[in-house]
Amino acid sequence: MNKEKIKSIVAILGGLLGLLYILNPGAGVFELIPDNIPFIGNLDEGAAVLLILGCLRHFNIDLTKYFKR
Repeated sequence: MNKEKIKSIVAILGGLLGLLYILNPGAGVFELIPDNIPFIGNLDEGAAVLLILGCLRHFNIDLTKYFKR
């Protein structure tokens, strides 16, 4: 396997992992940081969204342009 194919596989797996964490099929059973902790409770969800955006950017789908003013 060449390096680009391996990078694409890692990007797909990372995106799926982030999406699975955001969808939260365990209904809050699996939380890296509990959401009831003030200010830092939502950092794990934010990291999952950044992971998804980074994986989409790998495939030239740049959604960050919609967040700019």
